[in-house]
Amino acid sequence: MRVSLVIGAMLSAVFVSLAAVSLLWLPYDITVLDIAGRLHPPSASHWLGTDHFGRDMVAMLMAGARTSIAVALVAVGIGIVFGVPLGLVAAAYRGTWLDEAIMRGNDLVFAFPSLVIAILITAVFGASAVNAILAIGIFNIPVFARVARGGALPLWTLDYILAARVAGKGRARISAEHILPNIANLLIVQGTIQFSLGILAEAALSYVGLGAQPPMASWGRMLADAQTMIYTEPQLAILPGMAIVLMVLGLNLMGDGLRDALDPRLRKAGM
Repeated sequence: MRVSLVIGAMLSAVFVSLAAVSLLWLPYDITVLDIAGRLHPPSASHWLGTDHFGRDMVAMLMAGARTSIAVALVAVGIGIVFGVPLGLVAAAYRGTWLDEAIMRGNDLVFAFPSLVIAILITAVFGASAVNAILAIGIFNIPVFARVARGGALPLWTLDYILAARVAGKGRARISAEHILPNIANLLIVQGTIQFSLGILAEAALSYVGLGAQPPMASWGRMLADAQTMIYTEPQLAILPGMAIVLMVLGLNLMGDGLRDALDPRLRKAGM
């Protein structure tokens, strides 16, 4: 078992567990403001203290984990659902106008970072977590399309694929039955990487006011609210910042571990 995989899975599991628990229970209601109890230090009733609105920091971090993980997870799902089929089609019709159209469409999306896409969507529909999901998800589509196409292209030249074509199987059936299962490891690893990038993107969008809106908690929103008190109350920025760092670190370590575990070349090399 890879050490990076174990450490990454443990770090990720901690935050996923906090997010899951927050769906059913929070130590305090984050929608209730307690100005009289603002900026309290850590105590038995508030383990990590309170913020400038008197909200419990533990509850805010738990609710922020829920928001960040939900946004990143759905965004990655959008990328997989739409990007993988596009990549498989492009590989199946390599060198044709369809392949060219798909890849040039991917290049067009890559020309606009998720933040720019979010600004465009916000200008039309307004700022919200849903629009952040759309912006990040749209950016994930060409990523998974490229990974799927890159992994599928070498497989189309192998003997068992040629045998399947001789047997009368169409390109769609071959892609579903033979190509997709053999590139699943690539998609899983890329999924963990995009998941970590989705956490960062959600935090960045919320930080600039384009993501989750109050009273919904978000690590990026917590950082934005704390920036004016960074010298007087640094814990308000340190806690959500450390949560983002540890969550992204855990996912990246897990992605590296999965790559090493799933790549047959690395397994043969004993890495």
